[in-house]
Amino acid sequence: MRALPLILAAGLALLALAPLAAPYLQFVLTVAVAKGFAALGVALLLRAGLISLGHAMFFAVGAYAAAFLAQAVGINDFLLLLPFAVAVSALAGLLVGAFLVRYRAIFFAMLNLAVSMVAYALASKLYSITGGTDGLRIDVPTLMGMSLEKAQFDQALYYISLVLLAVVGWLVHRYLKSPLGQALAAVHTNEVRLEYLGVSAWSTLLAAYTISAALAGIGGAIAAVAIGHVLPEYAFWTESGHLVLTAVLGGIAGIAGPFVGSIFLELIHTVAVGYAAEAWNLIVGVALLAVIFFLPRGLFGLIESAAGVKDHRGETEL
Repeated sequence: MRALPLILAAGLALLALAPLAAPYLQFVLTVAVAKGFAALGVALLLRAGLISLGHAMFFAVGAYAAAFLAQAVGINDFLLLLPFAVAVSALAGLLVGAFLVRYRAIFFAMLNLAVSMVAYALASKLYSITGGTDGLRIDVPTLMGMSLEKAQFDQALYYISLVLLAVVGWLVHRYLKSPLGQALAAVHTNEVRLEYLGVSAWSTLLAAYTISAALAGIGGAIAAVAIGHVLPEYAFWTESGHLVLTAVLGGIAGIAGPFVGSIFLELIHTVAVGYAAEAWNLIVGVALLAVIFFLPRGLFGLIESAAGVKDHRGETEL
């Protein structure tokens, strides 16, 4: 099991070196890491047996919050845009979650979907605030007050994203090891017994929902400044489905799983579009089927096997 942190550290180092060998991968991997944060938020809820079909809403909230702060307020430093986007997303998650975490199973999934589609409709229609279907443009932000060229900022953003991946991933790992995180898994296995022990399932799930929204906000802010444009489609239901697929594909047994799944999907999509534009859907579909049929614990299961980690369903790895 000690080999697992070493493998993950080696993977992080490989990500850091990848743009040096193939510069075109920098943008692809930045977007993949951004979506990985949102998929990690979905994975937290999956641990409690809850499927969110509307989590892209918080991804969009983070992106729009960063764009709004830059355009309307004039604050354009990335180190201010990011925490603002996370705070707004967490607040949105707290307000929405206070209502939604009372429900379970299909009701939870469909209510999330319904709320996200309301958010998508509002983002599409409120032209004076969101720019409507044209969206909002984000100019290249400053970094600690320094104005950088687009290429320089993109490179800095990539490595900041990797640092965030390591730091936030460790914090989420500690959260899942804490009593509150352990109670999250207990909601899925035996919620009634948890309540008898005096632990509120509602409070436990609300905390997890708020954290998951904040994680999506991190991804939304990174994607917004990387792409330079925010659109209502960020909140569309297909994006939410993509996040669920990413979390399941990567594997929810470890914190690294959603990021592995996101990077895998983005790379497969990029290669498929580049070399077989007319058949990229087929290539992506075959790759997904192969993982689903032969890797029941997701791609992270391969990493666990390489590290010699046994299949402990209740154990949380990095």
